[in-house]
Amino acid sequence: MIIDSHCHLDYEPMFSNLEDVIKRAKDSNVKFMLTISVVDKKYNVILDITKKFSNVYGTYGIHPHEAKNHNEINKEKILEKIKMSEKIIGIGETGLDFYYNYSDKNAQVKLFEEHIKASIESNLPLIIHSRNAEVLTFDILKKFTKNNLKILMHCFTGSKEFAKKLLDLNAYFSASGIITFKKSNDLKETFKTIPLNKILLETDAPYLSPEPFRGKSNEPANVVHTAKYLASLKNIKYEDFCDNTTNNFFKLFGNLN
Repeated sequence: MIIDSHCHLDYEPMFSNLEDVIKRAKDSNVKFMLTISVVDKKYNVILDITKKFSNVYGTYGIHPHEAKNHNEINKEKILEKIKMSEKIIGIGETGLDFYYNYSDKNAQVKLFEEHIKASIESNLPLIIHSRNAEVLTFDILKKFTKNNLKILMHCFTGSKEFAKKLLDLNAYFSASGIITFKKSNDLKETFKTIPLNKILLETDAPYLSPEPFRGKSNEPANVVHTAKYLASLKNIKYEDFCDNTTNNFFKLFGNLN
């Protein structure tokens, strides 16, 4: 059994073909999927998808790119949103992105901290996007970790040093199809140092298709290719690797029905 811990089922081309997408995932032994919120206006779509498909769960959060359009979102509003369904099991994706800087730095930081506060109060895991922002991401998280913050670094592509510091905060790391790319040697070396009990799997579908589908639209069924690659990288049997990453998901998010 495998779990896709991060996908965007409300995005095309998946959304128009959800029945087929879910079936292909099931046929590939992907038992559960976590579809991720990035903007408030589409949260109802996330709720509808989780209601329709028993094996799909969701999150509520605002992507750092969208911070400038969500000045009104605070801890209280986030807590209201997650109470709308028992199938909302995480907060995010949230974080900092100073690569594109689509939103002002201060707006990103403020929104990130509101998500962190909501995560602490609700005891739901925080799903973090961090790009070109390692130092500030860590400094902000470190301020709050005395509150037993549950951290999941989504699509982790950070440095080995960043990973080590995050491990000291008891963080988990989600590996995407990027790990299979030929030029991701530094990332491969970093994941060799991350303990097996701290690794989850994701597609970030419809983005970041793993080899041999790079350049094509991604979907949850393709997470098996990332799993096979990482199992080989970690020198562990594929079935055992899947069992471990699935158990890690349950440890972080709780058991699913």
